[in-house]
Amino acid sequence: QAQLVDSGGGLVQAGGSLRLSCTASERTFSTRVMGWFRQAPGKEREFVAAIVWSGFNPDYQSSVRGRFTISVDNTTNTVFLQMNSLKPEDTAVYYCAAGTGTSWRYWGQGTQVTVSS
Repeated sequence: QAQLVDSGGGLVQAGGSLRLSCTASERTFSTRVMGWFRQAPGKEREFVAAIVWSGFNPDYQSSVRGRFTISVDNTTNTVFLQMNSLKPEDTAVYYCAAGTGTSWRYWGQGTQVTVSS
């Protein structure tokens, strides 16, 4: 069972930046794709970004493309989400996830991101 530990959330003003981190306890077929999701109060969890450990072809939700960047550090099994030009609508609990590409099997505990206007 892989474990994911995510961190890096906080309170920031609109236009500011935060970097989220997620460290995976192992890299296997079941964790070959790493991603970030978010859930705002009263809303369903939604996809934000995903990447494979090689770093190729990251994928983004349209509303964050150009503002967020997902990246990996293979030496520490860590995936990052650099969030720039944050907006109040980015406020949510952000979850790290790992999966095979067709399903997400493991989840982090979540980290709160709050963007004030």
